[in-house]
Amino acid sequence: MIETIPTQLIAIGVGLAAVMAFIGLNGLVLVYLERKVAGFIQRRPGPYEVGPYGLLQPLADGLKLVGKQMFTPKGADAFLYWLAPIISIAPVLVCFLAVPFGPHVTIFKDMNVGLILILAFTGINVLALCLAGWASQNKYALLGAARDISQSVAYEIPLLLSVLPIIFMTGTFNLYEISMGQGSWPWQWHVATQPLAFVIFFICALAETNRAPFDLPEAESELTAGFHTEYSGMGFGVFFLAEYAYMIIACSVATVLFLGGWNGPLVSGWWWFLTKVYLLLLVMMWFRWTYPRVRFDQLLNLCWKWLIPLTVINLLITALVVAI
Repeated sequence: MIETIPTQLIAIGVGLAAVMAFIGLNGLVLVYLERKVAGFIQRRPGPYEVGPYGLLQPLADGLKLVGKQMFTPKGADAFLYWLAPIISIAPVLVCFLAVPFGPHVTIFKDMNVGLILILAFTGINVLALCLAGWASQNKYALLGAARDISQSVAYEIPLLLSVLPIIFMTGTFNLYEISMGQGSWPWQWHVATQPLAFVIFFICALAETNRAPFDLPEAESELTAGFHTEYSGMGFGVFFLAEYAYMIIACSVATVLFLGGWNGPLVSGWWWFLTKVYLLLLVMMWFRWTYPRVRFDQLLNLCWKWLIPLTVINLLITALVVAI
């Protein structure tokens, strides 16, 4: 019976199981890391009561979410309300299949549309947040969803334009080949020739993942919790896990496109890839607990007046250099 199952189907099944375990483990690690970083920046100890050095605090938080009652708000569209968190996290599983963690730790090496697949599937999250806000029958949730749509539509343009120079230089959408084309030392990575594209990509990644200072769709002080105001228990937990998973995807793509992927000094491998990804995640956390939230007009002005013109100029210069 097993012999009749195509090898590619078995690889996808094993890959999805590994990705789900990776997302769950990273969720626990990042929750602990974020709370410790917040404590360090705010000059307080952070979690330290549950387990040695507070290491079991994320596990306790997870069990608390699992044990909470899940209810549907009065007047809400129950089907869409509970469909939204599933739509939010499901695309992440597909995105990880295209990420090359190392020369021998990659599920699909020959996926020649890997970058397009990630950009397309991460865009589905906007639909999930829109459904969550609309189906909750709550004005704060609806306002949060409207903000998320405006923000995502605006920042996807400079995000795509910041990726195109790398495509022009390498001539491929295959993330494995883009990693292979870079050397072991920092001056051999694409960030050395495309520093502006890297900075703009990272700013757009912050906006696309709704991280501070661009967390207007949640904005606790203005909208309670924005699009997930009415969610409790694992409904909220799935949105929370999806946010961390999208952060990992964004940092993984930045690592592959600009920071050499798995390549590094001395011995290249998956450990260099994870080191770079976690350093970028720490920068995201540092930004969250350091910079205040921008106003909505400032958010859109930054995108339309600065990021888009700069990415267009950078793209034209790159195209000219490649053509010459």
